[in-house]
Amino acid sequence: MTVLEKIIQKLDDEGIDYSRIDHEPVYTSEEAARIRDADISMGAKAIVCFADKKPCLIVVPGDKKIGFKAFKTLFNVKDMRMASASEVIALTTLEIGSIPPTGSLMDLKSYFDESFKSKDKVAFNAGSHTVSVLMKARDLIMIEDPAFGDFAADK
Repeated sequence: MTVLEKIIQKLDDEGIDYSRIDHEPVYTSEEAARIRDADISMGAKAIVCFADKKPCLIVVPGDKKIGFKAFKTLFNVKDMRMASASEVIALTTLEIGSIPPTGSLMDLKSYFDESFKSKDKVAFNAGSHTVSVLMKARDLIMIEDPAFGDFAADK
């Protein structure tokens, strides 16, 4: 089962209301926001990282980046780096830019920026450069149950 199929099955099984958007390939948060006709800050940008050599998924709004120093302080991490393209594929079967904010479906611990708690809706690439999901932020938080912290930084 693909990651996209796992996402759709999870949402359907949980009875969660969502919209699936099939679109031309997008590779950046800016392209995704334009094609979804949504504010870039609505995007849930998911980045595979290694925190003290353990893979994890860090999710920030589309208009932000990871504040590595803040993340390391919050979660008592000494060594941190983003995964390489080949590591991302090995861990998730997906390409960079198509990673959804559903680490639990890929056996990765998820960390969400605190700002997602106050968002109404989120949009994200659903394991594909050509498929996005739009849903309520609280529903994503409920199915994912991530760790939270204030670690997003301005680009």
